Amino acid sequence: MPSRTPAVARKTAFALTAAASSLALLTACTGQSSSGADDDASANTTINFWHGWSSASEVAAVKSLVADFEKTHPNIHVNVVGNMTDDKVNQALRGGGDKAPDVISSFTTNNVGKFCSSGALIDLNPFFKKAGIDPETTFPKAMNEYTQFDGNRCTVPLLGDAYGLYYNKMAFEKAGITSPPKTWSEFRADAKKLTIAKGDSYQQLGFMPDYHGWETTTEHYAAQFSPKYFTSDGKSNIAKDPAFTQAFTLQKNLVDDLGGFQKLEKYRATLGDEWGDKHPFHTGQVAMQLDGEWRLGMALATKPKFDIGVAPLPVPDDQAAQYGKGYITGTIAGIASTSKKQNAAWEFVKYITTDTDAVVNFSNAIHNVPSTLTALKSPKLKYDPRFKTFLDIAANPDSTTSPASINGGVYLTTIQNFGYDYESGKTKDLKAGLAATAKQIDTDIAQAQ
Repeated sequence: MPSRTPAVARKTAFALTAAASSLALLTACTGQSSSGADDDASANTTINFWHGWSSASEVAAVKSLVADFEKTHPNIHVNVVGNMTDDKVNQALRGGGDKAPDVISSFTTNNVGKFCSSGALIDLNPFFKKAGIDPETTFPKAMNEYTQFDGNRCTVPLLGDAYGLYYNKMAFEKAGITSPPKTWSEFRADAKKLTIAKGDSYQQLGFMPDYHGWETTTEHYAAQFSPKYFTSDGKSNIAKDPAFTQAFTLQKNLVDDLGGFQKLEKYRATLGDEWGDKHPFHTGQVAMQLDGEWRLGMALATKPKFDIGVAPLPVPDDQAAQYGKGYITGTIAGIASTSKKQNAAWEFVKYITTDTDAVVNFSNAIHNVPSTLTALKSPKLKYDPRFKTFLDIAANPDSTTSPASINGGVYLTTIQNFGYDYESGKTKDLKAGLAATAKQIDTDIAQAQ
């Protein structure tokens, strides 16, 4: 059940941010338009598909996906190039040529705004319209949102990731907790009950709240408060939307509840990394974990000494009716503006992202969340019963994502950096800190335009 690693995707996002200026030159260099494809998709042709998957099982899954497409489209042959980072993809998109990708996939949803605004990938809206496919009724709400920017749908969802709560059932039983927490108040109480001190450290920590922890990022916390990152005129909204104040306050309260920043960081330094067998949730050193759907398979592979429970993340007490929502991200696919075979490329993109059986089969093989509403309900899905929690989170219309921005994930990095300062006590005034962070976000976006 292990899948690709979103942490790698986030690192790639930062690399992509550094390449923003060269990406912006793409359209001018190529002279390509984002529409008006004129190649004959019924002719015998070969397209290039570049993707980032690298493990043997993932590569085999992509190979099977392509083979199934070629059976339905015998005239279109797909040359597959795997293990491609976004940096390599961007270099190829800028250069163009016969060996450059016609279709790309990326794990970096944070950079959709950059892909769209730079002209690196074409707007797919005309293709969807011509095919009679409505993206709003085809894809889950959050996935539909993160694949477009400023009216330009330059990407399309290709499997997704949903974030939820993992918990140690044995630890819960010992602490007298009968069910997973549904509100953040319940979560705080449970985290304290599950924490067992050992000298100046811990025998067991209920939850690692630090932003340097494993997937406990500012956007994952904030998602449960249904935030609005930007105003209608594109300005940062984090200083005005109470969701951010509530999310930062919650996290700081958890830090204080569980021993304070210094004690938690000292303990964290002794624990295993996010992607190894010694992840602290696997070993029982941490009793609850905020994580994505891939964690279930990774944890089970280590044969833990306890039963694993899976549930949605808690919600604010005043949003209890929305329990079941979560943060959504995932893989995206798009067509290169440099491609001279855009109609043929669209046939491939349409198949791998909207054909129900194709999406279901790929999901079964990769063990990510299906990216169409129909596939999420397919009886052909094969999964551990606990995996259904993530299917439900993906389908939930209250689930949220991080909106696209012209400079990619820079604004999320700025918010996260403020989080580091606030949780550690370096910055004590939350209101002033959010205002300064919002100002910096606005400045960065203005400079990128």
